Amino acid sequence: MKLSKLASRLGVQGFEDVEVCDVVYDSRKAVPGSLFVCLRGASSDGHKYAASACALGAKVIVAEEPVEAPGAQVLLVPDTKKALALLSAAFFGDPAGHDIQVIGITGTKGKTSTAYMVHAILEAAGHKTGIIGTVGVLIGDTVTQLDNTTPQSYEVQKYLRQMADAGCEYCVMETSSIGLRDYRVYGFPFEVGAFTNFSEDHIGGVEHKDMQEYLDSKAMLFPMCKTAVGNIDDEAVMGVMGKAPCAVKTFGFGENADYRADGCAHLNRPGFLGITFQVSGALAFTAEVGLPGRFNAYNALCAIACCDQLGVPIEAMQEGLRTVKVKGRVEPVPVPGPFTLLLDYAHNAVAMENVLTTLREYNPKRLICLFGAGGNRSRVRRYEMGEVSGKLADLSVLTADNSRDEDVLDIIKDIRIGMDKTDGKFIEIPDRREAIRWCLENAQEGDIVVLAGKGHEDYQEIKGKKYPFDERVVIKEILEKIQ
Repeated sequence: MKLSKLASRLGVQGFEDVEVCDVVYDSRKAVPGSLFVCLRGASSDGHKYAASACALGAKVIVAEEPVEAPGAQVLLVPDTKKALALLSAAFFGDPAGHDIQVIGITGTKGKTSTAYMVHAILEAAGHKTGIIGTVGVLIGDTVTQLDNTTPQSYEVQKYLRQMADAGCEYCVMETSSIGLRDYRVYGFPFEVGAFTNFSEDHIGGVEHKDMQEYLDSKAMLFPMCKTAVGNIDDEAVMGVMGKAPCAVKTFGFGENADYRADGCAHLNRPGFLGITFQVSGALAFTAEVGLPGRFNAYNALCAIACCDQLGVPIEAMQEGLRTVKVKGRVEPVPVPGPFTLLLDYAHNAVAMENVLTTLREYNPKRLICLFGAGGNRSRVRRYEMGEVSGKLADLSVLTADNSRDEDVLDIIKDIRIGMDKTDGKFIEIPDRREAIRWCLENAQEGDIVVLAGKGHEDYQEIKGKKYPFDERVVIKEILEKIQ
């Protein structure tokens, strides 16, 4: 691609028009003919590596200040993070708004579940849809893991292009506060932007300096949206969406919401835990949601409101919500017995407490929690997890997680310190596969069994090596042997 086509997005002039083969922001990935963008991060400054990029063949450097760049042109811009976003969009042919429509979801909690609900509804309506978010990039049945909920702008544009080329009409994107603050989604249109809720999180360190910055970062989504959808029951909604220069739709449990939920109730069938409620206001129908917990009524309302703005019929909303699954988030796994088996990523005390408290609402005969704890991590986390499971589960099955460089027996010993503060029953089965087998063989009618800690992960990390371990595969293999 000609530099002139890229540079036109930046408003710079006075350069030699050369062919650019790629845009990079990691100097180690520079190749002959590439353009290198100098980004300032929390721990490093790309301006220091301009010469290194040139040594690998970069012919254009985009920077905020003069840099040493032998053999390359230097284009100066006010903000290289914004520049990278604009350059990446141009390099991949501006997929957003042209070849694929993007729905952005921001909020402290619920982004992943809401994104998967929107995805399920759109797919039920016959629209091929991708996802960019916490679980990774989903295109068809392929999931690519990500380091960040919202990746760098170059990767955002790359994945949008891949989705469009694969025939996706929509992309549902979790837009994190960090991603918004750092301009990873800067400069392209969102068909719909949604706000789930707001609470204290991501404060300190390399994240946000205070709650106001956190709030302001989330609000950055809505000037880029054609339509905004927000949780009117959350007191921060006006701080996030009050200045949105677009149409605003609201959802909640109160009469002032455009999309309302009435009569929320639990659904509990073997292999299915969910909720049901009546949708009223802008639409009227009965919704069944295949994810447990009253809080998922909010997430479902958000998804309904988003999809209504896209013209999706009610029948698709009902089907999508009933069948939605989020990989590794209270994900049901089919089993032949009259009990419910779930996978969840909960790997600390707060997440485990949330999951077990939610499952308690379904009045299981027994709530069985299988879990371990990560090696090379805080021992306090293990104590806390043991105490939480001891208090909330009828039976805890203590086993391995990613033990890394530690002995799994030492980790279980730490978990027991917290467990011993409670009257909770437990057994120890250090081999996670055998622990899962025990659960499958001993679960009784009406039990809810949750395998916690792995969720969407498909490996076990032991002594510096990752071994394949997808619990869905493991469960299938065990069932084939014991049936």
